Amino acid sequence: MSAWGAVVQAARPERVGRISQVRGLSVQVRGLECAVGDLVSLADGRHAEVVATGDDGLRCMPLAPPDGLMVGAPVRALGGPLRVPIGRALLGRVVDGLGRPIDGRGPVTAPRVGLDHEPPSVMGRDRIAAPLPLGVRAIDTLTTIGQGQRVGLFAGSGVGKSSLPSMIARGTEADAAVIALVGERGREVREFIDDDLGPEGLERAVVVVSTSDQPAMARLRAAFTATRIAESFRDEGAHAILMMDSLTRVAMAQREIGLSAGEPPATRGYPPSTFALLARLLERAGTDRHGSVTGIYTVLVDGDDHNEPIADAVRSILDGHIVLDRALALTGHHPAIDILGSVSRVAGKVASADQRALVTTMRAVLAARRKRERSDRHRRLPLRRECPGGCRDRA
Repeated sequence: MSAWGAVVQAARPERVGRISQVRGLSVQVRGLECAVGDLVSLADGRHAEVVATGDDGLRCMPLAPPDGLMVGAPVRALGGPLRVPIGRALLGRVVDGLGRPIDGRGPVTAPRVGLDHEPPSVMGRDRIAAPLPLGVRAIDTLTTIGQGQRVGLFAGSGVGKSSLPSMIARGTEADAAVIALVGERGREVREFIDDDLGPEGLERAVVVVSTSDQPAMARLRAAFTATRIAESFRDEGAHAILMMDSLTRVAMAQREIGLSAGEPPATRGYPPSTFALLARLLERAGTDRHGSVTGIYTVLVDGDDHNEPIADAVRSILDGHIVLDRALALTGHHPAIDILGSVSRVAGKVASADQRALVTTMRAVLAARRKRERSDRHRRLPLRRECPGGCRDRA
């Protein structure tokens, strides 16, 4: 832009809207023309994102707690959607869901882009043909993962699904790791980075954090920020791994947003947009002509029910699932992977013939052992002896 054009742009009158209503998690704004996904600045500098538009104005979701907002406060359009830093300058850094560094190491000098990015085209995706070692022997041998595959870690609470990504981050042979901690407890974030991940794992990783106390929009944006960072490594020709803990909390955040925007509740209170968003998010991982993003997503199954709506929908989209068993975890077996309940849909394409034969034999042995254990358990059940006439057994 020329100097004269900059002067004209600066002299252009600014259009200011007003808050007309604050209800629940959403803010109603009148007097602005914005598209869904655009950012607006509230009176005290806090940002909000437009999630719906209508005759009554814009419905926005704040990216910070809405405390202190009042009707009539000014609102300004920021001219576009959220933009986050990408690239190798982020390696070793910890950022929040909006891409802002929170590790105390100063600002990140990197190009900024929008969160929206087209997934690889159907015909532009390279086929998954090479295995990606993760450093976890039970997975690498019996449920082999390929470069560009998307797999879910399904488990109930307290079974170890959060510690498994740290093992993968330290042991994987991927060029870079992007770890998204969505809806985690604030106490566990520092413990994960210092104890589970460690300096060696953090050196070639990017950690995106949005804790459980942050607004739903900030938690949702953390998932897309991490995905966009992983895509930037793939665009450079690298093989990146994206680990998200947990996808269920992303769905819960979208449920809060959808219900606040006026969507009708459907299955277990989840609005239809939740399932559409999961498909849109998960399809962005995978291979293209340059590199790959291998996606590993933890799924918190409600009440250990592996057929609850989110788990069932995610399993239908992903290329495999790894099930963590609570009974194994209670016996001190970690990682508590249920081999017979876990499936990799591309293992047959990335494993050698000898490995496939050994895996088949191993699964048959494990199945026979489980069947025998169940049979023994059934025989050990106490039997109640009753006399046909109601009398007691006599010695």
